[in-house]
Order: sequence, then structure tokens, then C-alpha cells
Amino acid sequence: MKKKVKVLQVIPSLGYGGAETGCYDIAHFLPEQGCKSYIATSGGKLLKFVNKNKVKIFKLPVHSKNPIIILFNTILIFFIILFYNINIIHARSRAPAWSCFFAARLTFRKFVTTFHGTYNFTNTIKKFYNSIMLRSDLVIAGSNFIFSHINQNYGEFFISTKRKLLVIFRGINTNYFNPQRILPIKIDKFSKQYNIDRNKFIILLPGRLTPWKGQKIFIESIKLLIEKNDSPPFEAIILGDDQGRNVYKKQLLGLVQQYRLNKIIKFIPNCEEMPIAYGVANLVCSCSIEPEAFGRVSVEAQSMQLPIIASDLGGSKETIIKDKTGYLYKNEDTVALADTIAMVMKKDYNSLKSIGIEGRKNVLKRFDVDKMCQTTFTEYKKLVSSS
Repeated sequence: MKKKVKVLQVIPSLGYGGAETGCYDIAHFLPEQGCKSYIATSGGKLLKFVNKNKVKIFKLPVHSKNPIIILFNTILIFFIILFYNINIIHARSRAPAWSCFFAARLTFRKFVTTFHGTYNFTNTIKKFYNSIMLRSDLVIAGSNFIFSHINQNYGEFFISTKRKLLVIFRGINTNYFNPQRILPIKIDKFSKQYNIDRNKFIILLPGRLTPWKGQKIFIESIKLLIEKNDSPPFEAIILGDDQGRNVYKKQLLGLVQQYRLNKIIKFIPNCEEMPIAYGVANLVCSCSIEPEAFGRVSVEAQSMQLPIIASDLGGSKETIIKDKTGYLYKNEDTVALADTIAMVMKKDYNSLKSIGIEGRKNVLKRFDVDKMCQTTFTEYKKLVSSS
């Protein structure tokens, strides 16, 4: 008799990031396959959308890096595993991964990790802390870029062991990120709320306000674009929460004021329905100055049939088909970014539409959420059958 797959995913919080939405998608996919699904998390905005009839939630302080709290979480996860007879524990961040590792070993259950970022290190202590993500039975890399990063920096963990390293591209919900499914009334409401002039060319930069997301590069490029004085009328939107980075947000506002771009650049703190934000845009930018592990913005934009311009780093180099579904510019090169934006703005309607169509085809073929869920589920079943 085959064992039923029972998966406990552990993640610090359920927000709207790539790791969080991946956790959410897998959690709801499992019950459709007749499996049991559980999430341990400290909270988060996405939590209210979880179907509690299908997914059981445990509110634990798994966001904490405090060693005492990590030990406390280990004990709680240990008892959850035994009480619910969970056979796979899937950790999606380093601090909770330590708790999951010990609980899994004590209960002889399978342990899975997803390597969501580059997890840089400057000393052996930090590298040891990061290494918990490689001490599982299955290590999932969200892109070929992350796969290479793991091999280059942590290759010793896969020498003469039974550990498995596998690339499973992150997926997005292409039904949700679908331009045909947006209600025009919602786009109109969003435009009026933030005084967006949709008669102008709208350039969107989504992403939380943090220096590595490149908002300063974007602002500098908009300044250069204005100085060219040969672009059609446009507005630029920086969409993202500062997450308490008040000093950085003030720097961005100061830069906009310094360059007298107040009438050009708008700051929007958040949008719970991101397809609506994409729905008002004509062009999307991703200006990260550090490598994106996957490049979710690039994939979402393509799914929404929008041209995307991204820095030539990390996952975006894999998700964008260069000059067909979007464009790559040299990292941190404000002139190159401004020139690329100007080039896209000068394209006619049919050319932009063609880029959008090819972009959605690309996502449907390679980055649909069902493909990610099905591949992950297949690996779960292999682990359970081998135990």
C-alpha cells in the first residue's frame, strides 16, 4: 500500500514574495492530489487567502533567528510531525530550516529545502549557517543561476552523499497574471486612486524599496530620458513597500525632488492585486543591482503580455528571451537603461503587442505554476516511496 504524502512547509512569513507564493501554491496543489498539506509560519498578508479547509496552519515564531527560539520551534515541529504523521518537512528559509533539520532527524522523516537566494557569506560562520539549506535529502534550486551558485560555493555537500540537487523553476499562476481576466473597472479605480494618466506611456518598476532593487538607478535613468527630450509623454511608477526602510525611502524622494521629477515619478506603497498594477503599465522594468534568484517580476510582466527590461544578472537572464520577450541592459548602467526604455517607447503598437504575445507564450511553456507544483509533487512521492 502506498503511503499518503503529508507535507509540512515551514516559512518565516507568508507575504507576497516568490518563496511565499511558491509555498502557497504547493500547499493548495497537494490536497487536489489527495494529500495532506500543512504550513508553519509566523503570519503574513497572504495567510488570509489560505483555504483553511484544505491547508492546516500552525502559527509559530519560525521567523526568529534566536537560537533559543529555534530550539523551541524544533520541539514544536517534532510534536507536530508525530501527531499528524507528517512524512516530508519542506523548509524555505535558513532559520526555520535548522529547526526542521533536527525535528526531521529525530523523527526519521524526509527533509526538503528550497534555496531561494544566493545567501552570500563573508566568513566560515555565516557559511555554516547557510549550509543548513544543503543538509536536506532534496535541495531545490529555483533557477539554473542558483544551481550554479550552490555548486560553486557548497559543492562539498554533494560529494559521496545521497543528497539530491535539482532545478525546479519557480512558477506563477498564469490564470491570475492574465491580461484578459482583469476587470476594466478595477484598472480605472486604481488609475484614479493614484492619479495615473493612462493617455501617457506608463513605465512600472515593481519591488520592495531596498537598495539592491535598483530604484536609484531607475530614477537616474528617468532623468536621462527627460534630458533626451525626444520621448512621448510618459509617467513612471515605483511600486513597493519600504518595509520600515524610512531613510532609504527619503533618499529616493529626495532624489526625485532634486531632479525635479515630481510630476513624472509616482510612488505607490503597495497593490494587493498586482495584475491591476501591470494592467495600467505599458512597460515594466527590473533594475536589480544584485542577481535575482529567479526574477519573478520579469515572468509576471511577460505573463501579462508586457515588454520587460531587466538588468543582465541572475535569473532574469534565464526567464527573458533576449530581444524577443524583453530586453537586458548592462547592470547599473543608467545610460544603457535610459536608451533601452527610449527604444521601447518608440515602438509601434503592433511591435509591442508582438513582444507581449511571445512573452506569455514563454511563460506558459516554462514557468506555469502547475508545472512547478507537479514536478515538486513528483519529487515528494519519490522521497516517500524510498523511505
